[in-house]
Amino acid sequence: MSDKNPYEIPAGVRAQVMAGLALAWDGQWFLKVNDKFGWDAASEINTRTRHAFGRLEMRSTLLALGKKKADSLQDALEVWQAYFRMFGADRGVFAGDYAIEGDTLAVTVHKCAARDGAKRAKLEKDVQACLTCERLWEIWFSALLPDHDISQETIARMGFGDPQCLFRVTAKAK
Repeated sequence: MSDKNPYEIPAGVRAQVMAGLALAWDGQWFLKVNDKFGWDAASEINTRTRHAFGRLEMRSTLLALGKKKADSLQDALEVWQAYFRMFGADRGVFAGDYAIEGDTLAVTVHKCAARDGAKRAKLEKDVQACLTCERLWEIWFSALLPDHDISQETIARMGFGDPQCLFRVTAKAK
């Protein structure tokens, strides 16, 4: 047996493949739970799981960056963006615009791979991805700014017929 590996996947390609597989795993898991237990149960379990995973995502990103928490709302946004660049935002997994005014972050989402996947799956309802976002920004930013009271206002959602999603995340120091 040779010490030389006949195949080596470049690091950048590995990251893209792993991000794609993570999305596929999530989608397949939802579809199988939906098949077995129905849309309502699958949506509830998926939302709970996604929210728990959201905390893990941000804590892991902080750890990878050598930080215990974000320094400010702007820093939290930059940590979040670092995570999404790593996860494949540059491949069209997610596209959005952000604006911070005072203690409020406005997020406008133009593209959401989770919503696109739900539409492709032709589920009984295609709003499954929207349900996880009802509190997901609050959960992400609560993990990044544990010394703040975080609230989220959901203003518009593509899955409910709006042309884009719009969220406001407010971070008030405790």
